Amino acid sequence: MPTVYDIPPDILIERLTESMKKIRQISPPTWTAYVKTGSHTQRPSQQEGWWYTRCASLLRKVYINGPIGLTDLESVYGGKKRVGYSGAGHRDAGGSIIRKGLQQLDSAGLVMHDGIKGRIITDKGRSLLDKLSTELLKELVKENPLLSRYQ
Repeated sequence: MPTVYDIPPDILIERLTESMKKIRQISPPTWTAYVKTGSHTQRPSQQEGWWYTRCASLLRKVYINGPIGLTDLESVYGGKKRVGYSGAGHRDAGGSIIRKGLQQLDSAGLVMHDGIKGRIITDKGRSLLDKLSTELLKELVKENPLLSRYQ
């Protein structure tokens, strides 16, 4: 059975974003239109529905790296920022976006808090990602028959 590891991340996250829009517990807070995603960015995100994309990406990260904590995710979603004449340094992403996304995924039953260790994926979340991976691999094999060995 194909898993998340067998599908390119950009294709999986794009399809998972569509699934996230159908889940009632996941909805963007009112402040998402005005907030930057971190101190390393210059402007708020211009992408339509970026909240669902971030939640889909968070679910994939928890699947692959779980148990994973908020601090680790802030570092992953961070970026470089140049300050003055010195070289660019790393800045973490905004914690509130990641925290609220994880809380919504938790209320949807896709991830759960595992005490001190961080967040882990639930059976429902693993099932969602594995089913989506299977569908995507079937579509990719139809487009490119050389990928049939991964099926």
